[in-house]
This record gives sequence, structure tokens and C-alpha cells, in this order.
Amino acid sequence: MTVQEGFMPFGKYQTYYRVVGDLTSGQTPLLLLHGGPGSTHNYFEAFDELTARTGRPVVMYDQLGCGRSSMPTDPSLWRAETWVAELKALRTYLGLTRVHLLGQSWGGMLAIIYLCDHQPAGIQSVILASTLSSAKLWQQEQARMIRFMAPADQAAIAQAEASGDFTAPAYLAANDRYMLAHAAGPVTADSPEFLRRAKRQGTAAYNVAWGPNEYFPTGTLQDYDYTEKLARITVPTLVTSGTNDLSTPLVAKTMVDHLPHAAWTLFAHSRHMAFIEEPEAYLDRLTQWLAAQD
Repeated sequence: MTVQEGFMPFGKYQTYYRVVGDLTSGQTPLLLLHGGPGSTHNYFEAFDELTARTGRPVVMYDQLGCGRSSMPTDPSLWRAETWVAELKALRTYLGLTRVHLLGQSWGGMLAIIYLCDHQPAGIQSVILASTLSSAKLWQQEQARMIRFMAPADQAAIAQAEASGDFTAPAYLAANDRYMLAHAAGPVTADSPEFLRRAKRQGTAAYNVAWGPNEYFPTGTLQDYDYTEKLARITVPTLVTSGTNDLSTPLVAKTMVDHLPHAAWTLFAHSRHMAFIEEPEAYLDRLTQWLAAQD
């Protein structure tokens, strides 16, 4: 199993990419769009196992503003248009004329924007992993789950939102507990190397495009609402999520109800990254899905 790494020129900048397997194998590649914005490709190295099992090539990259890609200081870049242009450029640069597209969290939003607004050719299927079609519904659902937290944590979060100060120790501790419950567990010595490896987080990209945390969107994506536009996605679509996910069952079902050709797999023991918390079950479902859509 080969791994090819490189950098694509993107305007004044460069985008790091990683290709696992052989793009000339005849199998339709799986192209991965990571979360954040600014979260890096690292966790997607879990999908190396898909190539090992099936021979299907997998392509991942660090979006502009994080990881091994350029990290400009121009805040005007941190909007959907930048990352859509980068995605288009990468497909052209690597000759990805036909792909399955998987977007996780913000990466799923990017996939939805790309598919709905640009109607790209050559998308065999799409996997929307723990993502959303409406920032407003997402915020509503996070607020609902916050109400299950301890009163002191609820008060600390409310105070941060009211004051705009997201640095208080009580707020930071409450946010850590929220993310532990719904995003991911701690990285430990037993975690895979790709999770333990140091990475350059795109903090500026996240703060400008989304906001200070998962439940208080204030950035360039705060008005994101593609629920009614989902009807434009005519390719087969698999929605995946976890029972304890930031992407709640209501968020997932809302997408499924508006997509013309959708299936949904809900993983019973997962938070925001089912392919990390239930890797065998997730890879089994993904392998089955991709084979059926080829």
C-alpha cells in the first residue's frame, strides 16, 4: 500500500495532500473533507485501513488554514468560497474526475455547499458524516443538550455568551465537559499514532468562520442553511452519526428527510467521530456502501 504526499499550489499558498493507494487502480477514489474549519486531515488516516482491505484509493488533505497547508493571516479568506475553490482545484490537480465524497462535520457542510451550489460532475456518491444542513438547528440542538449539564456549567456557558468572554476558567471547564460528552474522548497513550501526533490547528480559521465554540456560531458560516436546498443533491447519499453526537439524531434526520436518495446509519456507541470510536462497524458500513454505489 503506497502513500503519496505533496503540495498543490493554490493561489499564493499551498495545500498539503495525502493519497493512499493507487489512483490508477480503476477503483473510484474516496475523497475526504475534514472538519473544523481548521481540524486537519490527521484523524482521516483511520481510512488507510479501507485501502488495505479493498484496494480503493483514498485522498485526504489539509484545508487552507491548518495542518501542513499554508496558514495565511488574512481573515477575509475564512469563508466557504475559499474552501470550495480549493476543493475544485484539488480535484483538477490530482485528476479526480470521478470520486466518492465524504465530509465530516464542517467537511460535510463543505460537501453540501459544493454539491448544491456548484453541481459538480463526477460525484459517484456522498457520505455526510456527523454534519448539518442548518447552523440554526445545530445551535438549537446544542442548547437543548447543554440543558442536561450541571447548573454551574450551564451558568458558565450562559455568562460567556452574554459577556463575549470565552476565557473564564469556569466556562473553559464546562466547554471541555461538553466536548468530552459529545465530540471525542481524550487522546491517550493507547490512541492511534495519527491522533497522538502533534498538529497545527487552524484556530483563526475556526474562530472567523464558525465562532468560539460548537454551540455559539458567530462567524461567516452562522447563516448557513441548506436544508431546503438538499433536494438538489441527486446522487446517492449516506448520512452517518452517533447517538451521543454533536450532530444529534434530529439534525441527521432533518437531512435525511430532505435528501432525495438518502440512507442513514446511526452508530450506537459513538460521539462525533464514529469512524474513530467504532472503526470496524464504520468501515464495514462504508465498504458495503461504496461497493453498492460504484
